[in-house]
Amino acid sequence: MNHSYRDQQEEDLDLHQDLRRVSSGRRKTVENPEKNKVGCSPKHPETCDMDRNPSPPSSDDEEGQTEDSIGSTVYSKHWLFSTLTRLIELVTKRDKSQSDEDDDDETPLELDEDMENAICKVWDMSMNEEVALFLKEFNAPEIFLGIISKSKCNRLTEICVGILGNMACFQETCAAISEDELLGEVLLLLMCDPDPPTLLETTRLLLTCVSRADVMNTWLERIRKRPSVRDNLCFIMSSSTNGELLVKVGELVDKLFDVDEELMIGWIKAGCAKPDTRADGEEEPGVLGLVPSLLEAAKQLKYDSPEGLDVYLHILQLVTTVDEGIQAIDLPLIGSLTRILGNLETCQKKNDDKLRSERDEPRDSECEEDFHLQILKDVCCEFLANLLSRLTKENILEALMEGHITEEKSLCALRSLLPLYAAAVDRFIEVLGEADRPLSETLKNEISVLRGNS
Repeated sequence: MNHSYRDQQEEDLDLHQDLRRVSSGRRKTVENPEKNKVGCSPKHPETCDMDRNPSPPSSDDEEGQTEDSIGSTVYSKHWLFSTLTRLIELVTKRDKSQSDEDDDDETPLELDEDMENAICKVWDMSMNEEVALFLKEFNAPEIFLGIISKSKCNRLTEICVGILGNMACFQETCAAISEDELLGEVLLLLMCDPDPPTLLETTRLLLTCVSRADVMNTWLERIRKRPSVRDNLCFIMSSSTNGELLVKVGELVDKLFDVDEELMIGWIKAGCAKPDTRADGEEEPGVLGLVPSLLEAAKQLKYDSPEGLDVYLHILQLVTTVDEGIQAIDLPLIGSLTRILGNLETCQKKNDDKLRSERDEPRDSECEEDFHLQILKDVCCEFLANLLSRLTKENILEALMEGHITEEKSLCALRSLLPLYAAAVDRFIEVLGEADRPLSETLKNEISVLRGNS
């Protein structure tokens, strides 16, 4: 039986030699490894239970079942080999058919229910280390690479990446997957895929790999070389409503930032860069900001997933450990707080004018409204004073250039902060003098007036 199996393997391996070459171009589309093992996620749940391992594929030859078993499992080598061979033939036949038609419109491969159920069983089986090692010896990562490239079938791509994700939970098979440069490039390109299940499985696979010390640097180097990874992750965080995907993307970003501060700084800076101007004078589309994307994802998860929200709060905490992150978060916040204080100041003036014109005692409802506005003002003032006292000369220069600090906003801030937060104001004026002396002198004169009136 072993002899015929090896002969058949050698014959069928020839079938997927043409699958080794994979186009490196984009598809046309808009810490614990055990934790990341998953079973199949069936399109038809009634046909495959994702919460359990499948029943072992049966062998017609009961006497030879032990010899046919994969390691100490009861899974059949012949069944697994036959299933992958059928899949290779299906993809190869479809690819040859399209080549003969010479049609630029690549129609996705249609996966019939029997084939889907069979490959879903392989997905479940791959949670077993002995099965994962057998798949590696059978060159399954290479096979799946060709299938992903040629099938253009979302469901099949999801399953193939899911199997690779399970295999990556084991050291030897994870090393084999990580060493394949072409497979690594294709997996990173899949982060721009529009199919949420495919994105989820790809993110899970990447998280598993970067969580392993022996292959972490290989993946970090690949990710550093591909700015599109950052852009795709930011796009998902800023636009997706899929809670499970947002949590997994957050876990990936959290891990990347935790192990590579330089990568984090680079991603922060990329979102703060000014758009380039084309030859026709029009600006290139801007790059999505990292911090706004994180905040948008956190807002989406606020009610749906407290655990996921914690992940994003930890990412923001990591971002604030570097000056670039403080600048990305704090400078827009300074502008927002001064606008709030300006609006509160306007509301207070209107209330005062109304009382003077009516010459009546304020009603209870108006007193309650004033009380809540004062609470909001106190919170904003405390927050703003804390931010201003931490600014460096470089921070202030950036804030001046981006319009977060202006003379009008600064005067409004001074009126609200003095005299309670005099120390923070003095520190801000001192550093401001190094960045913009004329504005600093103007504010000093205003401070003298305000202190004289107090």
